Amino acid sequence: MIDRNTANASSSGSFWSSKLGHAAMASIAAMVMMIALSSQIQPDAAHAAPISHPAAESGAMIEIA
Repeated sequence: MIDRNTANASSSGSFWSSKLGHAAMASIAAMVMMIALSSQIQPDAAHAAPISHPAAESGAMIEIA
């Protein structure tokens, strides 16, 4: 098992100031923004695409396994 106290004592805060740490922060911020924006944009029922298939009108049903 890794002793977390000795690992953190030598590199206290240096990860977030590294290039990898900055990339991680940018990635986290981008994910948070995508979640926030996707929860704001919800299609209305009037603008939603109807659920239908062209083969349903002709009566032909094909099962794909």
